[in-house]
Amino acid sequence: MNLAPRRFPLPEDFRRACGDARSQGTRVAFVPTMGALHEGHLALVRDARARAGFVAVSIFVNPTQFGPDEDFSRYPRDLDADVTKLSTAGADVVFCPEPQSMYAPDERTRVHVTGLDEPLCGAFRPGHFEGVATIVTKLFGLAGPCVAIFGKKDYQQLAILRRMVTDLMLPVEIVAHAIVREADGLAMSSRNAYLSATDRARALALSRGLSRAHRAFSSGEREAVVIESLVRDEVAASADRIDYVSVVDADSLASVGRISDRALVAVACHFGKTRLIDNVVLGEDPAPTPG
Repeated sequence: MNLAPRRFPLPEDFRRACGDARSQGTRVAFVPTMGALHEGHLALVRDARARAGFVAVSIFVNPTQFGPDEDFSRYPRDLDADVTKLSTAGADVVFCPEPQSMYAPDERTRVHVTGLDEPLCGAFRPGHFEGVATIVTKLFGLAGPCVAIFGKKDYQQLAILRRMVTDLMLPVEIVAHAIVREADGLAMSSRNAYLSATDRARALALSRGLSRAHRAFSSGEREAVVIESLVRDEVAASADRIDYVSVVDADSLASVGRISDRALVAVACHFGKTRLIDNVVLGEDPAPTPG
């Protein structure tokens, strides 16, 4: 029988629970989320379970990472359903605070990671990564020394948080988990719930385009402009709007002309009113679609 994880809405109680686990010699693993959990999230929790004796998950829809025209108010929320899912994945506790518990009325501090937040999504979502870095710093402060699991679908976020942990000398080990995909190749995302049946079918252009890039790279293509064109041509035929298709250095996120051992191919586009992102690290990741 799977036991439901304990819920902690107050920061001080969550901090105490993580501290108590460490005081007993137990390693803490932490999975920050915004809820609306799907199999991709649960894969992170299972990974955490394999790495530590105490698994903590946060569920918090962070207001500071949403722009004024983004979907904060309609972002899916179902805490009870999320906790039920977590009970089967191995979570011990769930931190589920209210916004006022995480942001005091007179708070003035933000965490900004320069450079890495400027390309890709940073150009289209001003302030987003500052909001992400700020809330994750707060969460790490509460969780304390731990191993934290993040999905590679949000690759730019992952790069920023790695840099933040290094620069601020936080006692956190960042682990990247491979993108979890549906059987047809669509990357799992909470925002997939917004897609109509037609838009979901069109969204498969993302993984098809990235697979074209993967095949070309595997066949010896190293020119970034060629790789980018292959992806853009595939996506442009289906998406309503493309924010970017970019080939960048997998560590610095800087543009590259010619790929050496590895490179990130990242794409963001809109299907209907839904913005989706996807990526593949050439020279590192498997092809995004079967076959």
